[in-house]
Amino acid sequence: MSGEARKKLRSQMHDFRRRPEDLNPEQVQALEDLFEKVPSLGTIYHLRWEATKIFDSAPNRAEASRLLEDWIVQARETEMDWEPFITMLKNNWEGILAYFEERKSSGPVEGLNTKIRVVLRRSYGIQSLTTLWTRILLDVNWAAKKLGPTVAEIRGFVNQIQKYFSECYT
Repeated sequence: MSGEARKKLRSQMHDFRRRPEDLNPEQVQALEDLFEKVPSLGTIYHLRWEATKIFDSAPNRAEASRLLEDWIVQARETEMDWEPFITMLKNNWEGILAYFEERKSSGPVEGLNTKIRVVLRRSYGIQSLTTLWTRILLDVNWAAKKLGPTVAEIRGFVNQIQKYFSECYT
């Protein structure tokens, strides 16, 4: 694939990740052209957004269960191997349906955990816990929201966190 074709495909994959209603007509047409060339991408795209609609609009647990079962039937009718995903879905069925009772997810916590893991990987060699906490706060962007922009304030907050957690570890 030429460099220009690769660049065009990358930009289309950005559109591939966006909600259909957020795309302009040119982007929609470009995706449809891509789906003509690679039909399996079209199948994945449409099934993905059908599943997303269920999570966005199902009013309760029972309706969500029915809609997800219909989605599974639809996925199995394609020529693609959805069984690993469907197995994961079935293994976590009760937990997934619990979302429809409260409409809460662990997504924000998982995102925070991922950011902290990235900071820890990038911070190899840091020996000061204060420096590590400061780095985490800066990367997670809590500093501007909670403390203000000064380093002295950040260090004060880090000290408060360390004091709080110092009883939790040895």
